Amino acid sequence: MAFQPTPADISVAITTPTASSSAEPRLLTERRITPTWTVMQLKGKLETMTGVPPSNQRLLLKSPGRPDQWVEGDNTIIGDWGLMKGCEIEVHDSRPQSVRPNFSDLSSVEKYVLPTSTYESLSNSVLAWKKNQKLGRFDPNALTPEESLRQQSVKDAAEIQQRGIAVTQRAIVLPSSPPHIRRGTVRFIGPVPTIPHPGVDPKIAQLDAGALPLWVGIELDEPLGKNDGSVGGQRFFTCPNKTGVFVKPEKVEVGDFPPLEFDDFDDELMEEI
Repeated sequence: MAFQPTPADISVAITTPTASSSAEPRLLTERRITPTWTVMQLKGKLETMTGVPPSNQRLLLKSPGRPDQWVEGDNTIIGDWGLMKGCEIEVHDSRPQSVRPNFSDLSSVEKYVLPTSTYESLSNSVLAWKKNQKLGRFDPNALTPEESLRQQSVKDAAEIQQRGIAVTQRAIVLPSSPPHIRRGTVRFIGPVPTIPHPGVDPKIAQLDAGALPLWVGIELDEPLGKNDGSVGGQRFFTCPNKTGVFVKPEKVEVGDFPPLEFDDFDDELMEEI
């Protein structure tokens, strides 16, 4: 009886078809295939790579220099189909689209949220590191958010007084450089409770508006703003839409800034060109 050597495995590219017929098939991986496997044995091994059950697989064999052919007969030997180096097996899913699992749609997947108590008990978390370093709210000398707001309010009041900012004064918004100069008229100075403040309860901010940071409301000469003098449904001054803006005092410079005339605008535009 003559000795029959074991056939060498053949490296084959395994792909799946794309939704668009004009697009190239998506390469999944390469797989070494033993030519003596049956087609059903091969399908069983391809299931772990493609997620397609063997009974729903249709295999399209693409061989160099040969026409593409569908591999039929689960009990046939895959090597008898002309398997060679450089071949590609494209795995088609015969199931209707509606019953195929969609691994890219996460809308139906319940998101896991780590309980706060569990996170706080971890010793290798960012929170634990902040505790050890006494940073942020763990700093015994750190101010509370409300205290920080009161401190900012005092700072803003001093800035307004130092810069001489007052209602009806002409002003420009900093930084400004030709031809991008936003100039207008100061219409409001004071707290704006509807502007959110990180770490502060909005209800507390509404009740204690006198301790909030100060803002300067400006009506711009041109529609380069963000509002009409209202923020969060509350009005602080009135101006045409897109000409109102609220800025911090350090971003305001008051002075003799007359409204831009058309000729002035043309000169600046020519300078820019």
